[in-house]
Amino acid sequence: MNKTAIVIGATGLVGSHILKQLLEDDRYETVKVFHRRSTGVEHPKLEEHVVDFDNMEEWKNQLTGDELYSALGTTIKKAGSQEKQYTIDFTYQYETAKAAAENGVDKFSLVSSAGANAQSRAFYTKLKGELDEAVKELPFEVITILRPSFLDGDRSENRLGEAIGIFMAKLFTKIPGLKKYRPIFAGKVAEGMINSLHKCPKGYHIFELDEIFYL
Repeated sequence: MNKTAIVIGATGLVGSHILKQLLEDDRYETVKVFHRRSTGVEHPKLEEHVVDFDNMEEWKNQLTGDELYSALGTTIKKAGSQEKQYTIDFTYQYETAKAAAENGVDKFSLVSSAGANAQSRAFYTKLKGELDEAVKELPFEVITILRPSFLDGDRSENRLGEAIGIFMAKLFTKIPGLKKYRPIFAGKVAEGMINSLHKCPKGYHIFELDEIFYL
């Protein structure tokens, strides 16, 4: 089909799987990656751009293609403050999506979070909910938002607390009624994002928790 996909957050847990799957997918001729550092991946279909997200005016005209996949994010520990995390998780993703839409990209998929709610009192779920609401207003033909539970998979850094949380979640979600909260492998989320842009009709679509498994 000779399509061009754009990925931001391609070195993260979900983003790295998105990149790998797109490069292996015959429907795509070019995969553009925009990131703060190199992915270290070499592939004839890969077009890599190392950019400064604080100076998007310098490169936003290169955000052209058919689909945008957004999996950029950080933790408050890595960011150093709520303000810096908000800049990465909300501002960078929103401004990239806005520029891509203005450049004629038709489809957009975003990995959000379980519990995302713009009215939440919790900082993280509030910012995720605000982003989900903000991108809804952008002029893409198709927008898909995936809100997974615990993300399982091999991370570049060791997060002991998260690993314990995933282990406990696997136990407790065996209880009837809690199955939808079971952890999901990052590769399955990536697969769901790609499939959603091929399967969903025009409009804005949100997939919660275990709905992602069926994508």
